[in-house]
Amino acid sequence: MLERIREDVRAMLARDPAAKRPFEVLLCYPGLHAVWAHRVAHGLWDRGWRLTARLLAHFVRGATGVEIHPAAEIGRRVTIDHGMGVVVGETAVVGDDVHLHHGVTLGGNVDEPVKRHPTVENGVDIGANATLLGDITIGAEASVGAGAVVLESVEAGASVAGVPAERIDRE
Repeated sequence: MLERIREDVRAMLARDPAAKRPFEVLLCYPGLHAVWAHRVAHGLWDRGWRLTARLLAHFVRGATGVEIHPAAEIGRRVTIDHGMGVVVGETAVVGDDVHLHHGVTLGGNVDEPVKRHPTVENGVDIGANATLLGDITIGAEASVGAGAVVLESVEAGASVAGVPAERIDRE
């Protein structure tokens, strides 16, 4: 567990130019605190302690402004920059080395107990206030622009922006 925390701190130092020292990241990055607490809540969820997991997630939401459902699957070295307003739904899957900015929503678009939230593959960067809805896949190393509304899957390596999101060329 300590190695995973070190991994996350190194990832944040690499992705955020404002992050200057490991101790500062350890103490002052609520997005990471939310991810760490999610690991505990997810473990409780998987062991059948569903109410306890939901209560922990609820407390973390109040403390950090980040809401991650305990059933969501979160990979390694996932970083949430600034954190406030991030929502990750119950059936969302987030791969390794994903970076979420503030206000990102990985939301559902149906009211049935099915896979209804996005899958975000490894190495994806999702800009501030982007909204991804439904059982879609954001391919590895893709980039989602700030404020984008993504309703369809995005192929690996692509960049999308706009409302609704469309593919754009990287410069």
